[in-house]
Amino acid sequence: MANTLKKNKALVLRRRGRSITEISERLDVPKSTVGVWCRNFKLGKKQIDRLAKRQESGSYKGRMRFLEKIRSERLFETRKLKEEGLKEVSSIKRRDLFVSGIAMYLSEGSTSESNEEVSFTNSDFRTILFMKKWFMDICGISEDRFIIQIRINKAHRNKVRDAENYWSKITGVPLNQFTKTILIDSKSKKVYPKDNVYYGTIRLKVRQGTKLRRKINGWVEGLLKT
Repeated sequence: MANTLKKNKALVLRRRGRSITEISERLDVPKSTVGVWCRNFKLGKKQIDRLAKRQESGSYKGRMRFLEKIRSERLFETRKLKEEGLKEVSSIKRRDLFVSGIAMYLSEGSTSESNEEVSFTNSDFRTILFMKKWFMDICGISEDRFIIQIRINKAHRNKVRDAENYWSKITGVPLNQFTKTILIDSKSKKVYPKDNVYYGTIRLKVRQGTKLRRKINGWVEGLLKT
């Protein structure tokens, strides 16, 4: 939590044209850490001029421009590689969806031998939507068979209703198919900005899923044998 607060302060100071050394000394954080926090922050002309005046060296200004060029090139490469990755995935075929869903279920789904429940737990809405599609398109599950349960830190108990409405809107599952939200008693390691609502983690469960779970067990075993 403390590191997150310091990171936010570091970004504010960098925006004001403070140097990595200044930020490091003010926040009592290693320069290497500050450098990582601020590496994606683009310096404007005013910030570069301010840093150059502080150093009282024309070569420093040139070096800052050079580093800014390197940063821009790195960000360009990052975007380019991401675009290439998206093109390589291209359109997902049924077989792709089938195998991907098995792998994701193996990672975050219910696999306990003590019960035969079919459920998937995550906090990323894209992952939840992907698995909901998998359950429906691959497993033949209808909308009315989904049950959702939210787990949220008790420090955010005042946001329970917001979280429930959020997940209902995102998933399309009505609130009457939600079970009681569970409040978790643990210290959160993340700090959320005031304008960013914490929505917790959800468990997407399938009603009457015993037979499906037995089949999923077979899919998982088959995937692991490949």
